[in-house]
Amino acid sequence: MTGSTRFVDGYLLYLLARASSVASAEFHHEVRGQGVSIAVWRVLASLKGTRQGLTVGELARSCLANQPAISKTVDKLVAQGLLERHADGEDRRRVWVRLTAAGETRADALVDRAKAHQDRLLEALGPDNADILKTALTQLIDRAP
Repeated sequence: MTGSTRFVDGYLLYLLARASSVASAEFHHEVRGQGVSIAVWRVLASLKGTRQGLTVGELARSCLANQPAISKTVDKLVAQGLLERHADGEDRRRVWVRLTAAGETRADALVDRAKAHQDRLLEALGPDNADILKTALTQLIDRAP
């Protein structure tokens, strides 16, 4: 099969998954080196920049995880004083989760590292191509049902 191109080499879903795997591996190693699990990183990053926070369901979707797993991570982070829960004023069944001041500080440090890592990755593309890539990925995500 010399000279032929494998199907996956041009298959969008493979390329997205492979790019995510390659790009994430280095940063995940760095996060773990800080004593932070990837689940905790995703929760803190997802809540960073929210005022009211997110519901546990929204947080699970943002973290690409199931709700029971996120609930356990939230429990752990509440116990550590990094997150707080509060009931919805209109629907007592809905629970919001948000960063505490200590959680903001922890998230800030990790987000700074994530931004530096992202800058290193995107540097190879140049600013115009980086913007095109981000826009295209966002459009792809927004089209999903």
